[in-house]
Amino acid sequence: MDKTELLLKELTEISGPPGREEDVAALMERRLKPMAKISYDRLGSLIAEKKGSAAAPRIMIAGHMDEVGFLVTDVTKEGYIKFLGLGGWWGHVALAQRVRILTKKGIVRGIIGSKAPHVIPPEERKKVLDISDLFIDVGCADKFDVRKKLGIEIGDVIVPEASFEIMANPDMYLAKAFDNRVACAAVIDVLGKLKQARHPNTVYGVGTVMEEVGLRGAGTAAWQVDPDVAIAIDVTVARDTPGMSPRGEALQKGPVIIVYDGSHIPNYRLRKLVQETAEKSRIPFQLGSLERGGTDSGRIHMTRRGVPVMTLAIATRYIHSHAAMLSRKDYDNLVKLMVAVIRKLDAKTVKSLPRG
Repeated sequence: MDKTELLLKELTEISGPPGREEDVAALMERRLKPMAKISYDRLGSLIAEKKGSAAAPRIMIAGHMDEVGFLVTDVTKEGYIKFLGLGGWWGHVALAQRVRILTKKGIVRGIIGSKAPHVIPPEERKKVLDISDLFIDVGCADKFDVRKKLGIEIGDVIVPEASFEIMANPDMYLAKAFDNRVACAAVIDVLGKLKQARHPNTVYGVGTVMEEVGLRGAGTAAWQVDPDVAIAIDVTVARDTPGMSPRGEALQKGPVIIVYDGSHIPNYRLRKLVQETAEKSRIPFQLGSLERGGTDSGRIHMTRRGVPVMTLAIATRYIHSHAAMLSRKDYDNLVKLMVAVIRKLDAKTVKSLPRG
């Protein structure tokens, strides 16, 4: 594995559901400390300040640290775990998947229970299962007190169990939590490349908390940074698999410039600047939209007096499940584009953006 693969492996295999991102933040801090000044907001979002040749404009690049997960709501008398979703889940993608429950005694492994097909009647097969219908089996048995022996309590958080894998096609990676640890990696790599390149501004690389449950950390982090312009980095739905819409947002076609999502409409001049920079630098890119769902841009752009903002994303298959897939080429091109754009964001350029 090269440095990027090792970074993605380390980031994706860490547990960090909404409200429990501290291990992700510690890893990011360790990587960013040699190149930036580290601080935190009071919700736990990490802020890495990288000074360039000018104190202003203040450029915020943000990727959320949390991943979709679950939370324990009950332990039945038989020892089965009932739970709710942290982030958007479709019940069927969770069936028969391995999970880790983070308890006061450590990690407890379990599996989300499912019925064998032999015993499912025809009518039940047509039912769409809700998360509330599901349960986790941690090895339940008579006279085995799950609460006492394993320390599982209501309120404990749960994350998918999956490892980082390089596919037979070496450009394709498979892992849990690409949404949005791939952005955490990009923040680290962008600031690392800016260490070797002049930039006419001060950059704030931010790892936000609790994006999956309402973009919460983005609001508090943006309030603390008070940026003049911001770019959120995230994943977006890849549409290049059977049964999906035939329009764009495909792997290996470059980063996706989001023209609309359910949380914000990007600043037009900033979006055009990013697009023109990609064209001049011969970096492949795509234009994409998402009618439902949102990104950290949704909170950042409404901070204080308002912030010119946009989202740059990586098309990713199977997001909000136990494992997602993306392209290394798309990642490398996103980092390259981010560095090129940041180097163009001088005071004069940023001053023109609020009218966009």
